Amino acid sequence: MPGKVQVFVTDEPEEVARGAADDAAGLMRADKRAVVLFAVGESPIGVYAELAERRRGGTIDTSRIRAVQLDEYLGIPAEDERSFHGWLTREILVPLSIPRERTISLRGDARDPAAECRRYEEAVARAGGLDLAILGLGHNGHLGFNEPPSGPDAPTRVVDLSDGTIEANARDWGDAERVPRRAITAGMRVLLAARRTILVVTGEAKRAILHATLEGPITPDVPASYLRTIGGVQVYVDRAAWEADATAA
Repeated sequence: MPGKVQVFVTDEPEEVARGAADDAAGLMRADKRAVVLFAVGESPIGVYAELAERRRGGTIDTSRIRAVQLDEYLGIPAEDERSFHGWLTREILVPLSIPRERTISLRGDARDPAAECRRYEEAVARAGGLDLAILGLGHNGHLGFNEPPSGPDAPTRVVDLSDGTIEANARDWGDAERVPRRAITAGMRVLLAARRTILVVTGEAKRAILHATLEGPITPDVPASYLRTIGGVQVYVDRAAWEADATAA
């Protein structure tokens, strides 16, 4: 594969989740106070379930991990069950026994969104930066809500969501008309500074954008392509997203 990215291809999404969880668990055992950014969404949910199972089995202790939120809908309070903070709490903080006070959140209902973006980046910096970012891949190559075009220096900021992103998230809101049109997201400069990155990609619908990310031009039009400019990136992908005749690199 091009650049410094390692790609692991498995036959099933469940194998993707196990492989990515093995990788993340290894880091968490090596550094019990690691600062970990957790994306929410369908792709990485299986990874978090696997990590929770390891925690329950006593093979990892995640209670001292520092959790970092990736993004949030603008204007949506953390208490709203549709919020990404709600997802973070249900799928990650509670199953992994990470105390709320060890979370760097990104509040969508902050009175001053610009000040909230600065506070978030400063909090991540004070924590020593990201030891690990666990990410999914957007249909248009976005990471978090860094919609194209987003360059490598894009800061944490308020963004307008693309029509495709709104459609992709409509299932959580019942109808695309109910999905907020704007969001607040960790910037590319935060994500690309992570010392380790796990990108989880499953399903045939992600095949074209996955190959654009890994093999096409490195461009703001495919924000995830900038992962090829940094070290420590591991991509876990099922064969449906990769291609039937492809092999792992």
